[in-house]
Amino acid sequence: MRIIHLSDLHLGKRVNDFSMIEDQKFILERILDIIDEEKPQAVLIAGDVYDKPLPPAEAVRLFDDFISRLSEIDTEVFIISGNHDSAERLSFGSQIMDRQGIHFAGGYDGSTRCFSLEDEYGSVSFYMLPFIKPVHVRQAFTDDEKAAQIATFTDAVAYAIEKMGIDKNERNVLIAHQFCTGAERSESEDISVGGLDNVDVSVFSTFDYTALGHLHGPQTPVADRIRYCGSPLKYSFSEAEQNKSVTIIELGEKKDGMCRAHLRTSELIPLRDMKVLKGKFIELTDKNYYKQIETNDYIRIILTDEEDVIGALGSLRSIYPNIMRLEYDNTRTRASAIVPDAEGNDSRTPLEIFAGLYEAQNGKPMDEEQSGLVSSLIEKVWGDEK
Repeated sequence: MRIIHLSDLHLGKRVNDFSMIEDQKFILERILDIIDEEKPQAVLIAGDVYDKPLPPAEAVRLFDDFISRLSEIDTEVFIISGNHDSAERLSFGSQIMDRQGIHFAGGYDGSTRCFSLEDEYGSVSFYMLPFIKPVHVRQAFTDDEKAAQIATFTDAVAYAIEKMGIDKNERNVLIAHQFCTGAERSESEDISVGGLDNVDVSVFSTFDYTALGHLHGPQTPVADRIRYCGSPLKYSFSEAEQNKSVTIIELGEKKDGMCRAHLRTSELIPLRDMKVLKGKFIELTDKNYYKQIETNDYIRIILTDEEDVIGALGSLRSIYPNIMRLEYDNTRTRASAIVPDAEGNDSRTPLEIFAGLYEAQNGKPMDEEQSGLVSSLIEKVWGDEK
């Protein structure tokens, strides 16, 4: 069985105040081309369809057009909600959509939507697990003493899987939106305090393939059985060196309890790439330099001039119209420690951000007791947030 794995479309996203809607429309067209070429039996979208719970109208129209065109193709589509989506809004009209082969799983209520497809080797069961937190599982099983003890994301996901009643003799695929321990984050993703949202990969051992969303960098934490396909576009400069793609899975026959998932990718070339340019102003404005560059790409420029260049942004924009960030890296900025590293300040945890603010306001760092109190409060808010 051939399957296409997508995630983290983040429709409606703005990056450094630039709307990505035109880029997203372009890349969805390319994805439709790939689906038409590959003719999969199933297309999986593992969460974060939208960038916000209340997406802009243009994002909703774009997704409406995308799934309408998918419904015209001979394939089944499985879509779960991610942490950026509104589960209720995303799954609106799901009963009608089911008849067209477009299946949604919004909020978690203790049950997991499951659909089976057939090929020459028998059935493949697709389990749809939307983004969950411990509080979601505790609320779904209020009369269950074991559920009441769930405190970690690993416990929550493991318990949800336990309740699925999986037949291990069949081929089973899970679609989920969680952060696996040891996977690599990007700047554009949500950062939790102290790795609170980590899920141990061992909880997915029941499945022949786990299609994950949440992380924007394509990666395979465990062999070919568990994979993040990554976002179809670059949404931060920490992703500038990543190669975006669609993941294609071939599931063969299950023998002796084993079914190997064979993976390959189809590259996604964006309308505008995202890149970082670093050097002196005179170098970056030299025609011999920029004539070799696609100047319409989204650009982060880091000037190494020791003195600020008057009117630098305007002059640079006449060459690179889509500059998203302009920074300096020189003796002064390094001494002030204000040059962002490759991951950017957004990679700090909430505790680190609060600690920095506290020290700036009070002229001294938090003591151990204060740090522990703030950490526990952040964990409570993060873990119980609906």
